[in-house]
Amino acid sequence: MALEDARRRAEETGLDLVEVGANADPPVVRLMDWGKARYEKQKREREARKKTHTIEVKEVKYRPSIGAHDRDRKTDRARGFLEEGNKVKVTIFFRYRQLRRPELGQEILDDVAEKLKDLSKVEYRSRGMEGRQMTMVLNPIDPSERAAAADSDK
Repeated sequence: MALEDARRRAEETGLDLVEVGANADPPVVRLMDWGKARYEKQKREREARKKTHTIEVKEVKYRPSIGAHDRDRKTDRARGFLEEGNKVKVTIFFRYRQLRRPELGQEILDDVAEKLKDLSKVEYRSRGMEGRQMTMVLNPIDPSERAAAADSDK
């Protein structure tokens, strides 16, 4: 169709003439309501953004001399983060004479990993001391994997 005929038809129908294939020979155009099309596209993008979930890394800090009750409270906090779908970084921070007893930090990391094994997998664990601290990163398990793991335990 000639360009002038297309423009005339667009004016008659009250629509816009939108070029959809600029590289084609001759160029391809479409009669459409451009404002409505742009609105629909923005609406789809907003919906897609709503459905995305960004995984955050939450940190829980321990000290080697932490009491059993405090350790359980912090571990429960980490459990909540994992249930929300976030990664958890467990940090053991050493000071002064505690630096001579890294095995205390290993025990805490082992205990936390054991208590949270139903919700997470260890993604990274420091081999030893990294400066004045030890770290471990726990990755949440998908709910479907949790159900499969629970069935295999029975």
